[in-house]
Amino acid sequence: MKEYKVLTQKDKWFSGKFDPQKLEEAINAYAKQGWQVKSAFSAQIPGAFGSREEAIVLLERDC
Repeated sequence: MKEYKVLTQKDKWFSGKFDPQKLEEAINAYAKQGWQVKSAFSAQIPGAFGSREEAIVLLERDC
């Protein structure tokens, strides 16, 4: 059986501000817990003042 986690720019790792270095730290920290990157992509998120692009990383591990 597999377990999945979605990591986005709103994750606690980024404190509200996306930073590629922080993303790398987050992925490495999750890797130590057995998580592997399954997919990474960006998505258009609609908002009150137009849409914004958000990075999304899908992590997977065996349970």
